[in-house]
Amino acid sequence: MPRSWRNLLREKLSPNRPGELPAPARTCLVGTGSDLRGDDSAGLAVARELLQNPPRAENLLIVEGGPAPENYANRMRAFRPELVLFIDAAHMDETPGAVRWIPLEMIDGMSASSHSLPLSILAKYLTLELNCEVGVLGIQPEQNELDAGLSLPVRAAADEIKAEIRRVFP
Repeated sequence: MPRSWRNLLREKLSPNRPGELPAPARTCLVGTGSDLRGDDSAGLAVARELLQNPPRAENLLIVEGGPAPENYANRMRAFRPELVLFIDAAHMDETPGAVRWIPLEMIDGMSASSHSLPLSILAKYLTLELNCEVGVLGIQPEQNELDAGLSLPVRAAADEIKAEIRRVFP
């Protein structure tokens, strides 16, 4: 049985480092998507709401990447993360609001039409340029209607992700 996204997220955010006390990895969380397309703004909602009351963690950078997260590559580079975590709406043939850790080799086939640059290309660039791990938490959208807000299942998923981030970065 595959591990849950929560377990994978905790594992990625708090790797065991031999001889050290457990501490969260130096993480850049990037909310992506478009405000104009309903549930496509799920990742943005997570980033924005965390930025409203940010965790007091020096090892966490939160970026509101929008439809062009590549525009923040210099900021990410200056931060020197161990992990870049994208949060994005992703069509995964799941029930609306389902959250999944999407392996990098799988994001080539994921729908991300609101992005100016496919996340797969950006992820490969960041992996090589920043020498870091890149992960994607995908949220299955219910709708992508113009000028619509988040659907209830996607809102609940965004809230769950925020809660998990806050558990690791209080």
